[in-house]
Amino acid sequence: MESLGVDIGGVVIARVDPRSDTSFFGDNYLETPAVPGAIEALRRLAEERFGENLFLVSKCGLKTEQRTREWLSHHLIYARTGLDPERLHFCRQRHEKAPICKALGITHFVDDRLEVLGYLESVPHRYLFNADAAEVAANVQHLPDVTPVDGWAEILRELLG
Repeated sequence: MESLGVDIGGVVIARVDPRSDTSFFGDNYLETPAVPGAIEALRRLAEERFGENLFLVSKCGLKTEQRTREWLSHHLIYARTGLDPERLHFCRQRHEKAPICKALGITHFVDDRLEVLGYLESVPHRYLFNADAAEVAANVQHLPDVTPVDGWAEILRELLG
């Protein structure tokens, strides 16, 4: 059975300049926008291929976890995508995504960090989302194991044809 795991920061919630009023790490974090196309893509991926086997898996601290939960609720992500809130998983260290993915049977994963994708050896289909050149350079050994994608439209082409 196929299942999809998706990172949240930089993949679902946009990375905004930390000095901006809408930075996720500022006072107005609920105003941080979604990554363009993310919500519609998650809805389509759930409806057209992965169904209940679509998971959000994020590495963050307790404060960011709470903000993330509030942001997902505030933006009606569950209602707009059909995702089940029980399919939301958090860990504190990047490498901890690997055992989560293995336990969930994740077959496809989307993350914006090549380092994280390098840990996910049990996941056969890994997608590097809007890669940061410096982060890729630091983890270039993992690049042959992933498919770089430049946005949600490309993810939809890869996963829905």
